[in-house]
Amino acid sequence: MEQILSRQQASEAVHDHGWRFLLGTLRTSVPVGSLAQAIGLAAGAIAVCGNSADRHLRVDARPERLVLTLQSLDHAAVTERDVELARRISTAINETGLLTTEPDIGTEAPRSVQVLEIAIDALSIAEIRPFWKAVLGYADEAGAEGPTDALVDPVGQGPAVWFQQMDRARPQRNRIHFDVCVPHDEAPRRIEAALAAGGRLVSATHAPAFWVLADAEGNEACVTTWQGRDD
Repeated sequence: MEQILSRQQASEAVHDHGWRFLLGTLRTSVPVGSLAQAIGLAAGAIAVCGNSADRHLRVDARPERLVLTLQSLDHAAVTERDVELARRISTAINETGLLTTEPDIGTEAPRSVQVLEIAIDALSIAEIRPFWKAVLGYADEAGAEGPTDALVDPVGQGPAVWFQQMDRARPQRNRIHFDVCVPHDEAPRRIEAALAAGGRLVSATHAPAFWVLADAEGNEACVTTWQGRDD
């Protein structure tokens, strides 16, 4: 069985190779000059992964950017194998001399690598979860098939949906919010930008796991990281 890594272990293992740990995945991006170049690099990454590609690697190829994601699909988590593959991919790309794997932090990239989730507050999660699973065409994540577990897009295009237990009805509070998971070293920059754009800090009680922000009308979003979640 593949050894599943803790958040701390996964983050530290790939940090210096241009990857970041985000919500049970390793992610990096590579700036490219064309879609053909992106596809070529993706093919190279697949070759480096060998037989492990189908169960570990996902690629998003665009004319300006190639995003690579590693996760054991059998465990919905980062394993030692994923770390090994991340290092192999980075070495292969860096050896081109022109390209490098980067999390796009502090660069001219449009934004850093990130993962978007939608959080739904509910009094009875087990009652509403089947509706969201059906209407979105979503599925259970490997190893998380319970009546209150998160839902994921089986083709990996949409954000995950997770459910937050409410203890009482709160009709004056928004019941759906976005969780934006960013690299731990990107979070301060993202929060600063949101505040400068008219937002406000609602709570930093659980930082660095997450900060609660809101727009001028009180609609909330959380900026989250992996930190502060391991025992």
